[in-house]
Amino acid sequence: MKTICTILLGTLTLLTLACGYSSKTTPPVAGSVPSIAQLNPNSATAGDPAFNMTVNGDHFGSKAVVNWNGTPQTTTFVTSGQLTIAVPASAVATAAQVKITVTNPGTTGTGAYGSGGTLPETSAPMTFTIN
Repeated sequence: MKTICTILLGTLTLLTLACGYSSKTTPPVAGSVPSIAQLNPNSATAGDPAFNMTVNGDHFGSKAVVNWNGTPQTTTFVTSGQLTIAVPASAVATAAQVKITVTNPGTTGTGAYGSGGTLPETSAPMTFTIN
């Protein structure tokens, strides 16, 4: 009986390998890199009230996120060239130089075994000045 079980197990293993089963995956590829062309407004005065900021540029994905000094903000996608965020008064309470970036999040793979997908990509920073 042991011999038969061993032969069956070996046969099943060989058939599985012969059918091409493997855990081959394709790593994620570079995603679309966003770029910022303009911030509107591009500055504020310390103590200003809350306002909406428009970020104009290129290659913004539908799930792109605007980052305020590296912190993701709730972002509204307008077009692939425009995003908006609501800037609270607390964010402009004191004078500072703020780095604004846009990140296109990565996507998960949809190929066999979850392979493929794209990596997250972040734009070069643009400075927002609080005087």
